[in-house]
Amino acid sequence: MTAALEVRNLCKSFGGVSVTRDVSLTVQPGERRLIIGPNGAGKTTLFSQIQGEIKPDSGSIRIFGQDVTRLPVPARAHVGMARTYQIINLFPKDTVAHNIVLSLLGLMPLKNNPFSALEKRTDLYERAVELLESIGLGHCAQRKISEISYGEQRRVEIAVALAQKPRLLMLDEPLAGLSKDERVIVKDLISAIPRDTAIVMIEHDMEVALEFAEQITVLHYGKMIVEGDRNTVVNDPKTREIYLGQ
Repeated sequence: MTAALEVRNLCKSFGGVSVTRDVSLTVQPGERRLIIGPNGAGKTTLFSQIQGEIKPDSGSIRIFGQDVTRLPVPARAHVGMARTYQIINLFPKDTVAHNIVLSLLGLMPLKNNPFSALEKRTDLYERAVELLESIGLGHCAQRKISEISYGEQRRVEIAVALAQKPRLLMLDEPLAGLSKDERVIVKDLISAIPRDTAIVMIEHDMEVALEFAEQITVLHYGKMIVEGDRNTVVNDPKTREIYLGQ
């Protein structure tokens, strides 16, 4: 079986400081993978290398068997990868539906046609509204991003990623800053994502994250120190020492 994601011996340094140190991991199609570690462990930097925003110094990245190590970000979307961010990355002055439409355009030749009247593409807006209705936000379609709550923005960000029908979805702290009730809603949204999409998630809410994860990778100072299923990782002395504080 071809892996959804295969990272081999990935290394990255900034000014002599190693932030990714010989990291290797394999995520299978449909897998739910959790990446944990204390602040500064290099989790988001690893995500950014997988996505293509940061170029590694050495090592390789394959998505569904294709080497994407040197491909730009847009090309990786065409391979089947999408990502959310730790800090919400939406267009606040545009409507919720328009944010979804822009994501739909990301994989279409139409995005390269400056003369196309986007407002006439009612089919795209209909698809956007359908997607929003599927996550309980159809009523927000014509509201601006700046007019909806933070928790709703988190859900829209996930919808923006799902609009591209990814086979590999990278979620960077999707529950960050949410209330208890909002966390339940977003957790249920993530749990409902079909198994034809592999999910790799960074998360600090350990109760929710451990419930989600089938396999866990622990990073510390950019190096992978433990990997395995929930019981293996949680009970490993190195995990308990550096992350769980025990």
